[in-house]
Amino acid sequence: MMGKVKIIKPGFFTTVQDKGRFGFSKYGVPKSGAMDQLSFDMANSLLGNDQNAACIEWTMQPPVLQFSEPTAVSLTGAFTTAFLNGNTVEMCRRILVHPGDVLKMNYCKKGVYGYVGIKSGFLTPEVLNSRSFYTSITDQQLLKKNTEVPYASFDTFEKQFSSLSMNFSIDTSSLLRAYKGPEFGQLTGEQKKMLQNADFTISNTRNRMAIQLNERVLNNLSPIITAPVLPGTVQLTPSGQLIVLMRDSQTTGGYPRVLQLTDTAINSIAQKQTGQKLSFNVINF
Repeated sequence: MMGKVKIIKPGFFTTVQDKGRFGFSKYGVPKSGAMDQLSFDMANSLLGNDQNAACIEWTMQPPVLQFSEPTAVSLTGAFTTAFLNGNTVEMCRRILVHPGDVLKMNYCKKGVYGYVGIKSGFLTPEVLNSRSFYTSITDQQLLKKNTEVPYASFDTFEKQFSSLSMNFSIDTSSLLRAYKGPEFGQLTGEQKKMLQNADFTISNTRNRMAIQLNERVLNNLSPIITAPVLPGTVQLTPSGQLIVLMRDSQTTGGYPRVLQLTDTAINSIAQKQTGQKLSFNVINF
């Protein structure tokens, strides 16, 4: 039997995401996918889902959801206080829901992106082998009020006699590991020193495409011929501002690529709020 989740309140920039689109970069299609892929993985692991099962991703302000059929859900990522029909429920646990149940969460206390996983995943249409929302690729860009999202209902669950022995809290480290980018070698010694030793601040110019940092690095490099970029690529703009590309980033760019964040660092910076500090730990081979 199919159930539907009704969006009572949409929250802020609430979407459906899976691991993302792969194999379409040559057509200029971004990878998209969950901003914090570790939290996304944990939401599915708690439910015994396929690793690519689609989750609802919310940003700072969670949605209010009502379920039409029985199932199980999980809550991971940005830390919040959650309630099912007014009763407190825990994050990072399997939560059983029944027809008519309403899930409500408070404004997040730590982090930026939160995830609602559901048994077998949310069943929005697949476009280019992914359910991830993206403007001009999918019919939906955001989950709006009264939208209904389908899922497969479940009314029987095996008893759990084991648990996942992992720390489900989001990464709060201010030190981000990064590889040297293709144009790193063109930087002066002073520029390299600043990249590796200075503190940078998350600006208020941020979204699923990129995060800008406030502090500037003196830039005397020439623009490059348009070249491939990836989520986690750190670009140095002509003004000296650093831009960290994120999951919805373009597939090519013309700014020097000075660093490339590790997968763990991409998850970490995604969860950092505006005004938080970070620094780069550049990996030397």
